Amino acid sequence: MLPDMPTEATPKSRVAIVGAGNLACALAVALRAANYPIDEIVSRSRPRSIQKARALASEVHASAMTIPRARLRAPVIWFCVPDREIARAAESLGDTVDWSSKIAFHSSGALTSDALDILRQRGSAVASVHPLMTFVRGSRPSLEGVPFALEGDPKALRAARSLVLNLGAKPFSIRKQYKAAYHAWGMFASPLLVALLAVTERVAGAAGISRKEAREKMLPILRQTLANYERMGAPPSFSGPIARGDIETVKKHLKTLRGIPEAHAAYMALARAALRDLPAKNRAELRALVTSGG
Repeated sequence: MLPDMPTEATPKSRVAIVGAGNLACALAVALRAANYPIDEIVSRSRPRSIQKARALASEVHASAMTIPRARLRAPVIWFCVPDREIARAAESLGDTVDWSSKIAFHSSGALTSDALDILRQRGSAVASVHPLMTFVRGSRPSLEGVPFALEGDPKALRAARSLVLNLGAKPFSIRKQYKAAYHAWGMFASPLLVALLAVTERVAGAAGISRKEAREKMLPILRQTLANYERMGAPPSFSGPIARGDIETVKKHLKTLRGIPEAHAAYMALARAALRDLPAKNRAELRALVTSGG
């Protein structure tokens, strides 16, 4: 008879984390702080991967193991590896233990729980558990209040919801067919926003302002814009020449930006989006202008 599968991950449940990157580090520390013992940090056998796993394991009082030596005694196994590595890592660990007694998560925003299907076939309950947060080297954000998108098997979802709540985070359900759109949403919220800021620094360069100066001088307006958006939403936070219907100023912008093709293209694309979704005067004339490229 198969052993009973855990129906929730309590603060005493042990967790093994596969991976030792930026997400794994933030997650392991948050889990430890929430009284989840971290059993193992499992990594590839490459020297750099082993080094990172040992450093993280030391920080959270866990064992550092390579995939061939992993014991996986914990009831919850959390895969925190790049999307392209999830199925491969799961397959590599597939014969390590009796998966019918395990719950397995991965943290891909774009992939569904089916990325762990090989473990599902071995009896594990699986789920995708993705934090809507950015994780980069040199920064370890708190998970307090962070939304986590959950999708997967009912038993794994119960475990994930309990665990996420115990982290002080906010679980919500996402359907399989919406995962790609969900991840694209996150892409706009952070990586593409950073790309826009990088282009913005180039535009500052056309005004004779260095990237470092631009970053410093932009922070007050960026912070106020986000504060306005948080308090009022997008339409009341929208300002500038498009909101005012100032066609001549927009023409000047487009002329100046021809020397920075990426900025010119971004300006037109975002201006067209603004004219669709945000308040603007002289909408028809501005739409013709930003469609033609000025």
